[in-house]
Amino acid sequence: MTTSERSIEQALALVAQSRDLRERAEARRRDLRRKTEMIAKPLYILKKNGGRQLSLKLDS
Repeated sequence: MTTSERSIEQALALVAQSRDLRERAEARRRDLRRKTEMIAKPLYILKKNGGRQLSLKLDS
């Protein structure tokens, strides 16, 4: 194998490694974005007009 062929092999290996790192980082960002969207959504929705207001007796 000549030095130019070795250099090409190393360059292709480096490109493949870089692509793999980029894809893993993208997957990690996608997972984090999905998790933060799940956290941001309310677990329940309060009724605006149908709920009751409970009174607190603070003066007793």
